[in-house]
Amino acid sequence: MNSRIHDTNLYEDIPDSAGRLPREMEVYRLLERLSIPFKRLDHEPMATIEACRGVDELLGIHMCKNLFLCNAQKTAFYLLLMPGEKKFQTREVSKQIGSARLSFAPEEYLEEYLHISPGAVSIMGLTNDKDNRVRLLVDAQVLEEEFLGCHPCVNTSSLRLRTGDVFGIFLKEVHHEMTVVHLT
Repeated sequence: MNSRIHDTNLYEDIPDSAGRLPREMEVYRLLERLSIPFKRLDHEPMATIEACRGVDELLGIHMCKNLFLCNAQKTAFYLLLMPGEKKFQTREVSKQIGSARLSFAPEEYLEEYLHISPGAVSIMGLTNDKDNRVRLLVDAQVLEEEFLGCHPCVNTSSLRLRTGDVFGIFLKEVHHEMTVVHLT
């Protein structure tokens, strides 16, 4: 077992708010309101896909990479969800979405638009993007999975959600659409 996972219990309810950030609790309340079931695993901070290797095994999922990107002018922002084992190739994504020179967006935009810190980037952050400043890009392979793994806006817990619930019910509720991309 990964030494950063002390409690291997999977939880299906909203946790006690003691010691948890409001942004995390808001995710749980939204999922409950939308009747979206989830399984939750609490763990030490995990900021990379590599660190999450034990988490995905315990949750029975393939953890996604969640990359926050922008164009060179920092006028267009993107959240890219892709399988954890794939390599991000800027040129490949840029060509498909018609945006030149994508790069990782500066940290301050991540906090401003999604209210998330680096290492906790997640589709759940779209709940905070009320002005739709962030365009969601999803690799087609992610949509083939029955379940999706993500953080609830913090990197000390991970969730397993039905892919259909995320891209159907959740996205509709947060007023976002996705653009499907095909990465090699």
